Amino acid sequence: MAATFDVELRTVTKHFGSFTAVKDVSLGIRQGEFFSLLGPSGCGKTTNLRMIAGFELPTSGSILLGGKDVSQLPPFKRNVNTVFQNYALFPHLSVSDNVAFGLEMKGIDKAEIAKRVKETLEMVRLPDSGKKKPNQLSGGQRQRIALARAIVNRPQVLLLDEPLGALDLKLRKAMQLELKELQRQLAITFVFVTHDQEEALVMSDRIGVMDHGVLRQVGTPAAIYDRPADRFVADFIGDTNFLPCRVVDHRNGTAHVQVAGLTMSASSDQTLTDNSSAYLAIRPEKVQLYGPDTPHNPNEERFAGVIVETVFMGTDTRYVVELAEDIQIVVRQQNRNIASTRFALGQTVDVGWETVFARVLVS
Repeated sequence: MAATFDVELRTVTKHFGSFTAVKDVSLGIRQGEFFSLLGPSGCGKTTNLRMIAGFELPTSGSILLGGKDVSQLPPFKRNVNTVFQNYALFPHLSVSDNVAFGLEMKGIDKAEIAKRVKETLEMVRLPDSGKKKPNQLSGGQRQRIALARAIVNRPQVLLLDEPLGALDLKLRKAMQLELKELQRQLAITFVFVTHDQEEALVMSDRIGVMDHGVLRQVGTPAAIYDRPADRFVADFIGDTNFLPCRVVDHRNGTAHVQVAGLTMSASSDQTLTDNSSAYLAIRPEKVQLYGPDTPHNPNEERFAGVIVETVFMGTDTRYVVELAEDIQIVVRQQNRNIASTRFALGQTVDVGWETVFARVLVS
């Protein structure tokens, strides 16, 4: 059975003069999904959001909402609402009047407005704030009111343009969990724009990673993190070791490569050419450190090295191990308890990882 999409972009391109902000983006966002567009500043994620909202029109391609082509419709004819980073609340109106504003513009009956405003304020856990003005609320509370004003209209799709960007770190993390829980309760499709990798991983059902207007990869947080499609995705999300290598051979999704004379195995979904240059990519937490006398796990490859840097980071310790001249690998080992094994600067160790955790990337 084909997936039901609330939002579809079909080969959408957007030019601003000679500048291409979005290039041939095709994407389907499912009903009730929390979908994040992730990428650095200027990558095109907000332009995509604005085209879905109707604030910008595509140069070419189509945008569909619930299967209906809305590419040329103005914002007020699209069943979407947008929440911005700066809240955009009316300072002279009470909280209740801010939330009710959109319903009043639609001519909804006053009794129905009062009922829906009350329900929505309860939903965002601010039931007693209706008579307050926005300047009497904290940043987190103002953000909830902005959300309430958007969801009270019961949109098909809620668009969120870095809505947590103005909050301090602690409040931002708390609001991430609240926003995800609210989305579950509402069962509304959320399209969330952020440049914060951790935020996207924590909140999303799926993520679309963008770079220079191009959609590089779409997948679940686990797939994006563990199986990045290319070097940009692997580098942008989380920490990754990139070891320059030469492809020896490849078959059935496994490649053998040479890294400074060491033969290593790794998985790869990319098209590889024997004897070509590439990178072996592996996350620091996927690498294990062992003393030289530790029994060998048959599922792991191991290589000898010398610790050239060690940094205690509280939850874990960061080691840099030199495998060969100019070839270093970063290892992060969790400090599970006070007796956790610590390795010393200059100590000879083995580093090991399972082939499934290492990937060969050519671009």
